Amino acid sequence: MFNSDTLFASLIWGSIGFGMAIYGKKQGALIPLFGGIAVMAVSYFISSALYMSLTSVVLITGIFIFRKWG
Repeated sequence: MFNSDTLFASLIWGSIGFGMAIYGKKQGALIPLFGGIAVMAVSYFISSALYMSLTSVVLITGIFIFRKWG
């Protein structure tokens, strides 16, 4: 079940993912678009605030690395 920590983490990471997806769509960049969608999906599928946060940080770091190199 959801508790307040999980709901707050889901709100934060979902908002960041949504912003990244909108940025990717407007810029025509596929990496931020699909990365943002992946970050939003993490907030739906992982029910632990800690694991959700760790996974989201790893995804966002990967997006920035791939965006810089590619």
